Amino acid sequence: MLSHSVLSLGSLLLALNFHGADSATTPLVDENPRPVVLLGTAGDFAILTKTGVTTTGVTDVTGDMGTSPIAAAALTGFSLTIDSTNTFSLSTHVTGKLFAASYTSPTPSKMTTAISDLVTACKDAAGRVNPDVLDLGAGTIDGLTLAPGLYKWGSSVDFTKLTFKGKDLAQGADPVWILQVTGDLIVGAGAIVTLTNGALAKNIFWQVAGSTTLHTTAAMKGIILCAKSIVFQTGSSLNGKALAQTAVTLDATTIKDVKDATIVKV
Repeated sequence: MLSHSVLSLGSLLLALNFHGADSATTPLVDENPRPVVLLGTAGDFAILTKTGVTTTGVTDVTGDMGTSPIAAAALTGFSLTIDSTNTFSLSTHVTGKLFAASYTSPTPSKMTTAISDLVTACKDAAGRVNPDVLDLGAGTIDGLTLAPGLYKWGSSVDFTKLTFKGKDLAQGADPVWILQVTGDLIVGAGAIVTLTNGALAKNIFWQVAGSTTLHTTAAMKGIILCAKSIVFQTGSSLNGKALAQTAVTLDATTIKDVKDATIVKV
């Protein structure tokens, strides 16, 4: 056990020495993969909110959308067409179904459960302890490459370029990232998120205690679990899920649910 500990510490020091103090790559983290955050039925949605979704411009969402406990009137800008069953609606902006608490049974119950599962998932992600990396870059993580693990910041986080580098798939379980942000998440204009070495958008969990903003043409990846609002500025995109405990705002935004294999941008 002692020799293993010494070897692990030596490997870490070697990695730090190799990369240097100004490295663009984070230190090695725990070899034991973190369990994914279980989304429950909240995972059935590309966008899920408590207080509505608003869109302007030519938005394109692939995946289902839902809001509760607010009514369907809070899904604005989508030119909704109600299905004959009155349990969901359709939109030319959405390849999928739109659900709201005001629709006919069983939709209200479905949405209540989904929102409950969203709150549970947020608590799970926020409650993970013993982070592998604490306050990386004092919240400015532009240009970094993140290894799998649990990251925590006691501040807001911002970047315009970020890489998630996993392990070779032959080495075992899919790599998982959980990123706990105490403040806001700010994704800069034109931002690019790159996934390499087996990293998957479905295994990247952004737990944000504040609000999230994707600035113009930013291309984001991962599952956003946000306690407040998620704002997509003009031309921004997400390969993942936007799950907010308040509202989501879209502006000529492209969102692909992680159930869809298509990557929005490279």
